[in-house]
Amino acid sequence: MLQQDASRVPVIVGVGEVNDRPLCDEAARDSLQLMLAALTAADTDAGGGWLERCERILVVPQLSFSEIDVPRELAVAMGRDLSAIRQAEVPSGDTPVRLLNDAANAIGAGEVTACAIVGAEAMRTALRAGKPLFPNAQKSASELRRRYGLLQPAEIYPLYENAFRAEEGQSLAEGQAETGLLWSLMSEVAEGSEGAWLRSRKTPAEIIEPTTDNRPIAFPYTKLMVANASVNQGAAVLVTSLAAARKAGLPEDRLVRIGAGAAAHEAHEAMSRAEWTTPMGMQVAIEETLSRNGLTSGDIDHVELYSCFPCVPKMARRLLDWPAERPATVHGRLTFGGGPVANYMTHAIAAMVRKLRVEGRTGFLFGNGGFCEHNHCIVLSRDALARAVFPQDYDAQAIADARRGPIPPLTDAVEGDFPVETYTVLYDREGAPRQGVVLSRGPNGERVIAKVEGEDANSLAFLTDGSVEPVGKMGRNRRSGDSLIWSAQ
Repeated sequence: MLQQDASRVPVIVGVGEVNDRPLCDEAARDSLQLMLAALTAADTDAGGGWLERCERILVVPQLSFSEIDVPRELAVAMGRDLSAIRQAEVPSGDTPVRLLNDAANAIGAGEVTACAIVGAEAMRTALRAGKPLFPNAQKSASELRRRYGLLQPAEIYPLYENAFRAEEGQSLAEGQAETGLLWSLMSEVAEGSEGAWLRSRKTPAEIIEPTTDNRPIAFPYTKLMVANASVNQGAAVLVTSLAAARKAGLPEDRLVRIGAGAAAHEAHEAMSRAEWTTPMGMQVAIEETLSRNGLTSGDIDHVELYSCFPCVPKMARRLLDWPAERPATVHGRLTFGGGPVANYMTHAIAAMVRKLRVEGRTGFLFGNGGFCEHNHCIVLSRDALARAVFPQDYDAQAIADARRGPIPPLTDAVEGDFPVETYTVLYDREGAPRQGVVLSRGPNGERVIAKVEGEDANSLAFLTDGSVEPVGKMGRNRRSGDSLIWSAQ
């Protein structure tokens, strides 16, 4: 087999992370300052002098300080032409993985000899100043989603959780036990993770049991199961060619090669899903990434399975045949590692690089974004991957589209008794149920959305007490004013 040209083999030479915990809010760094600090940390990790060599800076968009023109300010601070700063169009959980793939492609194409990926959020400071967390959530939602209160990610992902649990044949207790185990292991990883925000180990019971400090958010999720966006964090990754790294005299055991990646997506509208179990985009991205690197699940030593909400790593680990007893993170996930909006996977890349430098040979990174919409996976390895030749076309969308089933139309205009497709219950900050939302399948295959009134204790108990599995059971949909109301039979 021919040896690949070392000048076209992309490797990671430096990683850096910053956690900003000032004694007072006035001393906190903003997102731009965190990015610059993370870049400096990555340069130090690579031995110094690499920032000056970077011809391209790839930026994960930030939300916490939207008034800052990050590309322009980065260009000024780093003494670069603005054309060298390339910010992704949208902030999404898969963005850092895509930018890493783009960096590998740029190295493989000979466009640049070194580049950086960087992102940061000062969301903790922004939230304390009263800024909204996701200011555009309502604007981007469809009229039906707004009417039935499905605006934020925490209100959508439980629809996957409850449908997937039923598909797997798990009881509510079994599904929650799996979450408790996965999240407890993640907290254990975060306890020893250099870049993690919360370093406090939690037991499975502490994670799944609702308490005053662990209030229910959206059934069946509690606060400790969902992303913690109240963080000030930044991370950066430096990428160059194997030839350039060797010429600089970097030790081989510090270099981590970038393998091939694959990406596939669902429809932008959160309710436009063929099913609420495992999205086809996720399946294809994971399967294609393994195939394009000539790997099987058994070849993977470490994984980072994006985990804003439990349903995502649950689905992904089954596709990878990854046991629940093995940690599904190297950083600590978005509860414990920290949830800096779209930049979590930059931290995960940094953690994976550090892990591979001391243990194992190959790591698998899975980034997920939007409302379980975007999926991009990539492999990192200490070993040469013969099939990972760059530049590569990572777009696997056509494969996902060809395999995906039809997407049913969404409506609230159909009354009657229909089987439940999936559901959730939304809670207020005191832990009391505000309302439920149930999706049913109508007589012609349409997806029927309806609300469960907060005063309907019988129907809420039917959905949440675990005595029976609601998915597949019949419920009644009736019109009341401008809403469809669901109730248990």
